[in-house]
Amino acid sequence: MAGEVQRPPRQSQWPLALTILVGLGGLVVLWFYNWRNGVLIFAGSVALAGLLRAALTDTTAGLLHVRGRMFDTTFLLLTAAAIAILGLIVPN
Repeated sequence: MAGEVQRPPRQSQWPLALTILVGLGGLVVLWFYNWRNGVLIFAGSVALAGLLRAALTDTTAGLLHVRGRMFDTTFLLLTAAAIAILGLIVPN
């Protein structure tokens, strides 16, 4: 119709919410139980974000979509690997 405002497609935010919940779970484990396990869970949440970004379309990825799919996926997976490696090599 004439005069209607075009709205952009609605983005889904469940991928971001899922990764934030897993990351918060890792921080709870880190704070109250075992720091190494918490760091590994947190690294897993970042890796989950990278895998979701690789698997989902730009609209479905929601706020996980920052730049191009390849850049986002590579950055998130490398960051997850760095966090996990540092969590494993740091002595008690």
